[in-house]
Amino acid sequence: MTYLALTVLVASLLLFMYTYIGYPLSLWVLGSATRRTLPTHGNDETWPFASITVPAYNEDRQIRGLIESLLALDYPRDRLQILIVSDASSDDTDAIVTEYADRGVELLRMPKRGGKTRAESEASARLRGDIIVNTDASIRIQPDSLKHLLAAFRDPAVGLASGRDVSVSPGQTLDNLSESGYVGYEMGIRDLETRVAGIIGASGCFYAILAPLHRVRLPDSLSRDFASALHTIENGYRPVSVSAAVCHVPRTTSLRSEFRRKVRTITRGMETLWHKRDLLNPFRYSVFSWMLFSHKVCRWALPWAALASFLALAILAPSHVVAAALFAVGMVVLVLAAIGWAYDGKANLPRIVTLPAFVIAGNLAAAVALVRAFQGRLDPTWEPTRRGEAQPGKAPRSA
Repeated sequence: MTYLALTVLVASLLLFMYTYIGYPLSLWVLGSATRRTLPTHGNDETWPFASITVPAYNEDRQIRGLIESLLALDYPRDRLQILIVSDASSDDTDAIVTEYADRGVELLRMPKRGGKTRAESEASARLRGDIIVNTDASIRIQPDSLKHLLAAFRDPAVGLASGRDVSVSPGQTLDNLSESGYVGYEMGIRDLETRVAGIIGASGCFYAILAPLHRVRLPDSLSRDFASALHTIENGYRPVSVSAAVCHVPRTTSLRSEFRRKVRTITRGMETLWHKRDLLNPFRYSVFSWMLFSHKVCRWALPWAALASFLALAILAPSHVVAAALFAVGMVVLVLAAIGWAYDGKANLPRIVTLPAFVIAGNLAAAVALVRAFQGRLDPTWEPTRRGEAQPGKAPRSA
């Protein structure tokens, strides 16, 4: 039993080290050998016609600010279509959007709620752009970011370009710096993946894709931003991340709401990967299949590795001092996470509490998502995470 417990512990630790350190390091080495770069924009270029689509459900508190920010983008107005897709909103979202009709902002109302993916699919017939830009009601895009994003398509090999999320404080609410650190880490991984074969998934808050690739109909239960990157690879194009295309994403102030969001998005992500499982075949997709496995499958396996290693430490603790110490540390982390969960939104807790709570909640969400995916609980509708409104005028703090 002791030998088995030690084997499980070592294997779990190796999986953690590979997923969070070994994989990025491998990408860095491979990327240094390829030295791929993306085109940048100048001031005298001809820009493609682009359609911005925004799925929205009951966003009357934020939709006006979003529309104003889109109209303020540094992009030729005669080369830009803005379409708000209301997923049968029951508040004043539709009325606010119609106020901007004389400024060219269009509204498409869904007759009944069908979820984000269905709303985006139904909007395809209304989109006139050569490139489709998908964004979110709660984020704010820097005025020059759209040009940076679309400049990537000057490389004919690029089929999808994803913006760089910068986590910012939503107004006067409490900062979730743990989320900010995670977002910064994820953006760094995407930069490395871009230099090798392409990103594994796009940012649902701000990404652009060639219109023919966007028009592909997807099952409503899938995650379009994840599936779009995979579909881009299937069609022989590269999905890339554009660091200069910054969008401000307000941090969530509730650990519970972030947990629910992660459960929903990871469940949809698992269903998407199963739908596109052929991309895991290394004989067809070589390096990208390894990247997909490392970025998604390995991460989703970590909650179970953590549970296995914790049980292994419990078995080893009575006879091994180091195992006993590590088990004690694990218990302290669990207690801190429990405190963070219990006082979520009720107190301004120190980072020594919020960080363990955020990490454990994220891993627990992946475990719950796997159970839901196996049970077939794939609700296509979505309740947007109410994050507050980003404040792009302020200097954002990013990780």
